[in-house]
Amino acid sequence: MAAGDYLAVRDAIKKIIPQSSYDDGSAGPVLVRLAWHACGTYDKKSGTGGSNGATMRYKLEASDEANNGLEYARKILDPVRQQFPWISYADLWTLAGVVAIEYMGGPKIDWKPGRVDDVDEQYVPPNGRLPDATQGEDHIRSVFYRMGFNDQEIVALSGAHNLGRCHGTTKSTKVADSIYTNSFASGFEGPWVPMPTRFSNTYFKLLLSSQWHKRKNSVGVEQYNDEDNELMMLPTDMALVKDPKFRAWVEKYADDKDLFYRDFAAGFGKLLELGVIRGPEGKALRQYARAKL
Repeated sequence: MAAGDYLAVRDAIKKIIPQSSYDDGSAGPVLVRLAWHACGTYDKKSGTGGSNGATMRYKLEASDEANNGLEYARKILDPVRQQFPWISYADLWTLAGVVAIEYMGGPKIDWKPGRVDDVDEQYVPPNGRLPDATQGEDHIRSVFYRMGFNDQEIVALSGAHNLGRCHGTTKSTKVADSIYTNSFASGFEGPWVPMPTRFSNTYFKLLLSSQWHKRKNSVGVEQYNDEDNELMMLPTDMALVKDPKFRAWVEKYADDKDLFYRDFAAGFGKLLELGVIRGPEGKALRQYARAKL
């Protein structure tokens, strides 16, 4: 394939999303999570972290507990990278998130190529910058404000919890002909919504309409479950309905799917560009070059 044929890359990503051995038969949600976490280390004050560099390839960032299970997402994209060796990992991971969202019925999201991969660990951001699901509204604001998001954008991006599920214990997953036993476990258990491979505003509807009860799950971690103990919410999810400013946006997105899709697309597009400073031809500058600006 010719270098720069991103439509071909998109098609290749779509082909690897169905995964019978993975959660609910789809790798879509974990690809979205990979893109999110690759970008969510950004600190606007120092200009460090973010999607440029693909620093999760290095042990320090990969071993952050918040990134448990993402080795599977990275591994499943390896055949795409082998097919298109000219694309950077930083571009591949972010594009995979965009393609997965669209594949699962979500909005189209603006995406630009040009990110470059760091060549060593020098600019790996420190662990602890990603959200801690056990915390409340103060922590959420601290993490997202550090990246440059406001309350509306925080709630819109939280709508990604309409996808995927949490795991209380480690999980073995087959990729190609190999079995990978990895630390998927966050300690939390279950999906947020009944159809976790379809993008929608159901997450917001359920936050408001269901009765959520704090319980300890099978591994002893406190989470919130619905009456039937089939769905779950995290403490950070419940903070969105407890905090009046957050709740106002939860209510808007529960009532207006189109509004949510529009705002999510804008917020996710902004997330993908965190840490990316582009030169005159659109190619991102490496961290060491940025430091001289």
